[in-house]
Amino acid sequence: MLVNCHGIELSDAFLSVSKAISNKVTNPILEGIKIVAEEDTLTLSATDTELSIEKKIKANIKVEGEAVVPGKFITEFIKKLTNEMIELELNEKNQMIIKYDDSQSIIQCYNVLEYPSFKKLESMEYFGITKKDLKTIISKTIFSVALDDSRPILKGVLFDIEKNTLNAIALDGYRLAKVKKNIVSDLTLNIVIPAKSLSEISRILDDSDDVINIYVDKSTLMVDLGDTKLTTRLLEGDFVNYKQIISANYQTISIINKAQFEDALERASLLSKVGQGNCVKFEVSEKNLCITSNSELGNVKENVPVNTTGKELSIAFNARYFIENLRANNDEFVKICFNSAANPCVIVPVEGDEFLYLILPVRMIG
Repeated sequence: MLVNCHGIELSDAFLSVSKAISNKVTNPILEGIKIVAEEDTLTLSATDTELSIEKKIKANIKVEGEAVVPGKFITEFIKKLTNEMIELELNEKNQMIIKYDDSQSIIQCYNVLEYPSFKKLESMEYFGITKKDLKTIISKTIFSVALDDSRPILKGVLFDIEKNTLNAIALDGYRLAKVKKNIVSDLTLNIVIPAKSLSEISRILDDSDDVINIYVDKSTLMVDLGDTKLTTRLLEGDFVNYKQIISANYQTISIINKAQFEDALERASLLSKVGQGNCVKFEVSEKNLCITSNSELGNVKENVPVNTTGKELSIAFNARYFIENLRANNDEFVKICFNSAANPCVIVPVEGDEFLYLILPVRMIG
């Protein structure tokens, strides 16, 4: 292998694919990044066997070949050479010679034959979605996935696709996040994507209205961004029937300024964190939402104006769940819907059905 390329482009490629290198590596070969030089393209790829990222850049390929280099080291090393022209040469000792300016470094490579092959999709079914909408879906759901291993299926986000509508759902047993977007599709399917993979997908997306294709089969999903491809395995198992959890009718509905509500909750939660469970109490009336929190340090009482229809009620929640939901959207006003102190509430837009956040209450003592 003998290759010449720009340092900034090579560094960007290494940084992109290095996100697929696991911090908990049991097989040393998975610490590597594979480099393939062919025709006029240098292809870099990395995998932890669950998530794979591939990045292509243009390069002057003098001799074709392939190698597996130590991933984290070379990523940091090339990051210091972004202003240089770089030559990569693989010698007969399986060493990568890196030449730049009047200097050179030599790195021992792994055995390329030991590197695992990437998972290939068995079908070419796909749906189209804008980069902006996919990024929004991820940011508005991912914080609600389960973090423990008791129910592995809940460590991902469900994509419930029916023709040109995508409902994305995440839940952890205490709260649920649901986001709805229009897509370009004639598919009907349910897939569960690991939260880690979605986080990495979000990193490589911009906020444009460009439509990208997402290819999927029964076990694998691939996001195709042209010069960058991200492939992930899907989680196996039956997701919770989220439709049964969400009530169709509510006895108390309050419309509230999101920013005022969020600020009041954050102040109240500063005190509730000192006590047990980050619990805050809501007293909902026709024109006012009173938020209170107590601990051995004292108490906080916040009043936020609301427009409420239906019954007054008292109910308590973990403040963090509310705050994370509110931070995830930019609406000026939101609608909060209640049934009783023992039933979950939902946060929805004042108009439309783009998002829904469901939160379970906590039992009030005293």
